[in-house]
Amino acid sequence: QVQFVESGGGLVQPGGSLKLSCAASIRMFRISTMGWYRQAPGRQRELVASIRSGGITNYADSVKGRFTISRDNAKNTVYLQMNSLKPEDTAVYYCNRDPPTWSWGQGTQVTVSS
Repeated sequence: QVQFVESGGGLVQPGGSLKLSCAASIRMFRISTMGWYRQAPGRQRELVASIRSGGITNYADSVKGRFTISRDNAKNTVYLQMNSLKPEDTAVYYCNRDPPTWSWGQGTQVTVSS
């Protein structure tokens, strides 16, 4: 059973923007803290942003001020708006609960390059 389907990635130039979406088919989505994670080649998966059920958000220092996480509980969907993208943002992006308790989805590739 698929729990997360991520989409919206692609190739973008430095300084550009992308908006990622994650459709979640998990129980108790409405009360779950959800997170966006990323994994770059040769590096461990890291949490970049999270959002509580009430809308409180937290960000990794590396993306603070550039990324915005949001959620639509009616659609069981989490979003990540990414602005001012940098080459170091290149990674596969995943969503999951925070902390991650479900199987990982396929993720969506984000490549920032000129």
